Amino acid sequence: MSLSLEIDLLRSFAAIAEARSLSRAASRVGRTQSALSQQMKRLEDIVDQPLFQRTGRGVVLTSPGERLLVHAQRMLRLHDEALADLSGRGLSGSIRFGCPDDYAAVFLPPLLRQFASQHPHALVEVVCGPTPRLVEQLEKRAVDLAMISLPDDRANDAIIRREPLVWIGYPGLDSAHFDPLPLALSDPDMLDHAAACDALQRAGRAYRVAYASSSLAGLIALVRSGQAFAVVTQTAVPPDLSVLNTDPALPSLPAVGITLKFARARPSLLTAAFADHIRQTLPLL
Repeated sequence: MSLSLEIDLLRSFAAIAEARSLSRAASRVGRTQSALSQQMKRLEDIVDQPLFQRTGRGVVLTSPGERLLVHAQRMLRLHDEALADLSGRGLSGSIRFGCPDDYAAVFLPPLLRQFASQHPHALVEVVCGPTPRLVEQLEKRAVDLAMISLPDDRANDAIIRREPLVWIGYPGLDSAHFDPLPLALSDPDMLDHAAACDALQRAGRAYRVAYASSSLAGLIALVRSGQAFAVVTQTAVPPDLSVLNTDPALPSLPAVGITLKFARARPSLLTAAFADHIRQTLPLL
């Protein structure tokens, strides 16, 4: 006889895992404690491993239970998304999503447009800001999900996409004519600021920070004025400015990784669905 992980069993299992109590889980799923206990016995028989351990304060997951929870949450999310999609309803509700300015202009329009076509009743509120500020917003739970930058680590499976950092300047402006090199940089705790300074210091090139701000528009304006050079992600380069990565007077720069970070360990169905959409779509943009 073939065995399968039934959705009802997984939903009850996830409810117990979250509530850490049979009585609290029973009220959430509308079943009696006895019915839940029978369901969990059946689930443990299917996987042939103990999933819960009873304590004086409720139940805790065993190691196999922790592993199953990861699969159960993903399977329930996909099940509910498929049901909502095929019924024509889609997901509903609202989430607050944080995104850095340099990614927002290029990535957000197609991401939001495609997600809205699948879930027309869902509302995604966007909060733009640099990665360090978005991390602070996540810690305060002022946003539910954020797209953030982190150092490029080829072994980091959490990285969804990699973006090269590039030098930019006003067309025709020769960086070799400046000593020290005037820079328009983001805040000191941001990756592009650190990358520019580290690269110039290693190359022994003198520089001065002419302008430092978290405002991408401010940095671009200063570069357009011909008063400074800047380091931005390649996706953020305006068409009227020049990429200077082949300039022999400027050192090479690293790439940054793009990943997602949740405010909560167990995000809402809508938040998780939007995150999955980003993971699938962002590498293709």
